[in-house]
Amino acid sequence: MTSSEHPDGVRLQKVLSQAGVASRRAAEDLIAAGRVEVDGQIVTELGRRVHPDEAVIHVDGTRVNLRDDLIYLAFNKPKGVHSTMSDDRGRPCVGEYLMGRYEETPGVVHVGRLDENTEGLLLLTNDGDLGHRLMHPSYRVLKTYLAEVDGLVPRGLGKELRKGWELEDGIVKVDQFRVKDMHSGKSLVELVIHEGKKHIVRRLLKDTGHPVLKLVRTAVGDVQLGNQRVGSIRRLTKGEVGALYRNVEL
Repeated sequence: MTSSEHPDGVRLQKVLSQAGVASRRAAEDLIAAGRVEVDGQIVTELGRRVHPDEAVIHVDGTRVNLRDDLIYLAFNKPKGVHSTMSDDRGRPCVGEYLMGRYEETPGVVHVGRLDENTEGLLLLTNDGDLGHRLMHPSYRVLKTYLAEVDGLVPRGLGKELRKGWELEDGIVKVDQFRVKDMHSGKSLVELVIHEGKKHIVRRLLKDTGHPVLKLVRTAVGDVQLGNQRVGSIRRLTKGEVGALYRNVEL
């Protein structure tokens, strides 16, 4: 018996079925095809039993969430809302938007912050391991922003920003940069960055001579804001949760 096998556990195909990965019959096919890993080892025998609270299971390299007490949320934060779960000064905050649905779920917190005047995607979860890794700079999780800035952005700025732009607290590199539109003395730019320093996007663009007029975060890792309504909260799909696990090597 291997270290990951539990004779009093649950059959692996049933665990996969209950986690919503596939029907039990389809899960058996996944196992037989060698597409399922348990605690880092490929499992091909259909009789394997595992303990759902202890096993780490991957299908096609994507981790499967086995715990039903963990929730993963995407919040489209409006401008003017503070990235706190409560505010003793009575200012609008993230916690207010959980009322009536998720306020009684233990440990749900926002992952990182968006400043008061920045809109867009803010993740919330009670999965402490995932939340910690998403914020840790060593995992270089990419965040995508759409910024309306003052002035017409010159050609070549993106190349300079990808090479590295020196601010007072160090050199900052963007991972991707493109100009989407320019009109009436303004530019619309999209940038992807893994830096997590405070107000980094606003500070960076201001230093280039193009202060931000409006800023929206549109993606964290592979989770997209899409057409989600401002102020709304939705549960992440299993695929999105799996993608976040991949982003931080869980």
